Amino acid sequence: MSEPKAPTPAPGDTYKGWLFKWTNYIKGYQRRWFVLSNGLLSYYRTQAEMGHTCRGTINLATANIAVEDSCNFVISNGGTQTYHLKASSEVERQRWITALELAKAKAFRMQAESDDSGDESTPPAAGQGGGARNSEVQSTLRTLGSKVEDLSTCNDLIAKHGSALQRSLSELEGVRLGGETSEKIRQVTERATLFRITSNAMINACRDFLALAQAHSKRWQKALQAEREQRVRLEETLEQLAKQHNHLERAFRGATVLPPSQSNPAIDSKGSVPGKGDASDEDEENEFFDACEDVQEFITVPADPKYHRRSGSNVSGISSEMGMDDGTTSLDEQSMASNPESPQSQEVVPVRKRRTRIPDKPNYSLNLWSIMKNCIGKELSKIPMPVNFNEPLSMLQRLSEDLEYYELLDRGAKCQSSLEQMCYVAAFTVSSYSTTVHRTGKPFNPLLGETFELDRLQESGYRSLCEQVSHHPPAAAHHAISERGWTLRQEIALASKFRGKYLSIMPLGSIHCIFEKSNNHYTWKKVTTTVHNIIVGKLWIDQSGEIDIVNHRTGDRCHLKFAPYSYFSRDVARKVTGVVTDKDGKAHYVLSGTWDEKMECSRVMQSSRGGENGADGRQKTVYQTLKAKELWRKTPLPEGAENMYYFSTLALTLNEPEEGVAPTDSRKRPDQRLMEQGRWEEANAEKQRLEEKQRTARREREREANRSANPEEGKEPADGALIEDSISDSPLKTEEVEIATEPSETTDKTDTDETSSDLSLSTETLHGSHPPSYSMEGPYGAPVKSGHQDSYKAMWFDRCVDPMTGEPTHIYRGGYWETKEQGNWDSCPDIF
Repeated sequence: MSEPKAPTPAPGDTYKGWLFKWTNYIKGYQRRWFVLSNGLLSYYRTQAEMGHTCRGTINLATANIAVEDSCNFVISNGGTQTYHLKASSEVERQRWITALELAKAKAFRMQAESDDSGDESTPPAAGQGGGARNSEVQSTLRTLGSKVEDLSTCNDLIAKHGSALQRSLSELEGVRLGGETSEKIRQVTERATLFRITSNAMINACRDFLALAQAHSKRWQKALQAEREQRVRLEETLEQLAKQHNHLERAFRGATVLPPSQSNPAIDSKGSVPGKGDASDEDEENEFFDACEDVQEFITVPADPKYHRRSGSNVSGISSEMGMDDGTTSLDEQSMASNPESPQSQEVVPVRKRRTRIPDKPNYSLNLWSIMKNCIGKELSKIPMPVNFNEPLSMLQRLSEDLEYYELLDRGAKCQSSLEQMCYVAAFTVSSYSTTVHRTGKPFNPLLGETFELDRLQESGYRSLCEQVSHHPPAAAHHAISERGWTLRQEIALASKFRGKYLSIMPLGSIHCIFEKSNNHYTWKKVTTTVHNIIVGKLWIDQSGEIDIVNHRTGDRCHLKFAPYSYFSRDVARKVTGVVTDKDGKAHYVLSGTWDEKMECSRVMQSSRGGENGADGRQKTVYQTLKAKELWRKTPLPEGAENMYYFSTLALTLNEPEEGVAPTDSRKRPDQRLMEQGRWEEANAEKQRLEEKQRTARREREREANRSANPEEGKEPADGALIEDSISDSPLKTEEVEIATEPSETTDKTDTDETSSDLSLSTETLHGSHPPSYSMEGPYGAPVKSGHQDSYKAMWFDRCVDPMTGEPTHIYRGGYWETKEQGNWDSCPDIF
């Protein structure tokens, strides 16, 4: 899908973006960050270089701009500087061409004015001639006002005499020849003379007005240019001060800290946020995708200019609909400015200082094949997986990472329009996958009854609770509620299929988001995660499939499509496209972006059939849209993240010890804590102890259940080895290897615990929802056809049928936070 064309940038605005620049025949086109400002086009390797290292600059006043094809164009100054550039699409190329042509015309005009300005006096500097300049402007305005009054009077007289002249001429046509004729002709002559005198007066007044305007136009233009240059200098100074403030804040973070919403200065929204990945990632594995190929189900083109509202700030229609500014102010800043309860509107209050580092990951060389090749001939369920493939987080903690970009739901809660709110919900859905790009380590599988709380009420206004609610099949329930008017709940399960070279993970279960103010209830499911190079090579992750987000109150829908990676595709990698429609199927917004970087939305003004044919032979829908507005952008990883399992800023704080949490909380899991500290051998031994303890607890529950069901029989169930981290808990299939929890009669012989399929988990971590890895036959939540029925009942969640989807699920019944306030955890089981 092509990006919508942006409105023409206002003169004086800075234009920035990514372009592909030709470097040499070895490296070809390389992705670079370009900045167009004050008639100069500069480029940098990354956005972070803008403050210190410019790779090249070309002056547009003497430059020649030539278009080669749909995506390529060339900029040359006639000398040694020539830039061969490629845009991501034809629309993006046209957007740059328009901005460059405007900047070139402005630079040429400024240069010409500076050449012929010798006869004009230089405008007085601020502070020296401010009073004289103000007096001169007032006098000029009074003179212009009197001239305008003269023009108005002349206009009235011309209209009056013109009407009289027209009547006389009409009468003259109907007059007979005779004595009466001379009298009529005399009247016509007099009125024509009056009209000519008035017209001459009007012309003279216009001439005076024009001469006066011309005399002052150059002076005003120079004064305006001086003000603009002063504004640019002030902005640059403020930007440098903001960067210095940020460095100082990091250096002295040991004292009282600010809330997270204040950690990024407003000035930082001028474009200093790095793009996809960091510089080292781009240098090591620089992939180039020629984005001229259009493989989407629809096409977007710029809407007719009549749909763009006229205003001084060049704000388009989508700006008023989405509450967005078209300047350099970011959406986050607007959201904070419009929220009276925002921490920015209050005094700085002490909040808990969260950690920013964990011990570096030890460099242990181990791969999956080294374990599997020694287990040939063994039953798959007997293959243990060490912590070497893990990361020091529980699956419940990974599930809580879905709230990394909770601000999107905060903004959605403020929306008046349900369609606008749907855009933010869709962006939140995509954002949950952004943490999976580099996270190839799998989280610890939760023990039955394990919980994890994420209390960010003071800093971010929300708190979340996860619990491992089911043993067989394993399932985790999640409930989050915010003071800003939204609730998120989900129960997560997975179906995994191992196909040799790659592993496919199909999520099961629905995610619910409810907004209190509008009572809008949204549901959606996750897409398929594919982990490549399971046996040989470096693991890498892809997300593919389709998501339908439904607003059950209004009937609005959003259809998102995650394009699978293709080596032969010239499209942008990890691309996501979508359309927001109302209950009648009419499209209102088009969404586009990537699941690892950002999402944008464009308001649809018109839609029609007649685009080029798609792969199925049907015509594509063509949407005419306004300029795309950014909904979400990924926050850069903290410094040194490659040595800390590629954890985000939030992930670094999840396993931080905290007082007052439940004894079942993941933070208190000993094997996970030992792994974080780098003591992997001790972590493996502790992991085996916990697994054995869990198996014993389950066998006891099964014995109790059998005694209750068959009081006469004292038989104990056959209990096999319950390996927590195993490749599979079901026999191999003949057609393909399925890593799944398949309810069957074999369960009586090989009983597995609630944390199954470590092989799938080694890649399921790459999934946006981070659920435990398992699958089951039949509808989600259906009883397991096993020889033993586990009588376990969740501590904080009740199993029931969801009233919205009709699926069996676990819903939070309350009581956890009240118990935490009382500090009485006697009812919690001892699982560690």
